[in-house]
Amino acid sequence: MLDRAIQTAIKPVLNRAARGLVRRGVGADAVTVTGFVIGMAAAASIAFGHPLPGLALLLLSRLLDGLDGAVARATQPTDRGGFLDITLDFLFYAAIPLAFAIADPAHNALPAAVLLAAFIGTGSSFLAFAVIAAKHQVPSTAFPDKSFYFLGGLTEATETLIAFAAMCLWPQWFPQIAYGFAALCAITIAMRVGWGWQRFG
Repeated sequence: MLDRAIQTAIKPVLNRAARGLVRRGVGADAVTVTGFVIGMAAAASIAFGHPLPGLALLLLSRLLDGLDGAVARATQPTDRGGFLDITLDFLFYAAIPLAFAIADPAHNALPAAVLLAAFIGTGSSFLAFAVIAAKHQVPSTAFPDKSFYFLGGLTEATETLIAFAAMCLWPQWFPQIAYGFAALCAITIAMRVGWGWQRFG
């Protein structure tokens, strides 16, 4: 819901940073992989009971996730890069709830499982729509710079990042935040199923 506005706001800053990286010979795939490794470090930090350092790493990881696309656009976007980006993104998003479950299994395992199930729903509806949209050559008007169709919803990357930040700041409230965000994801799934049903009918 907030992704388009946030990306529009930070795009000039990312583009300037991307041009600096390109001048130094840094490619988009390297930025993508670096962001993913830092994201996994964030998950490890959370799993070992250090959510605040995990939050710092998490935010840095997502900054690089936005930067890799800017680097790609400043050079030459590739299908390989788009594939790598979305695959590693989904692994990162799954790793954070899992990390909280590992940190406190007694309290966090069930809400983390519920949230991960919700993520499967949002992820599968997102990717399924993108596949059919590509088959029908449907253009993405909201995110034309993306390598494939980006379907919006109530819970996009920005909202997920806000939820993760809240979990790190108030880890004792992880179950409540996880259940609440899972409910919002359920609304997004229903919206996307409805959009797909109508669009591809």
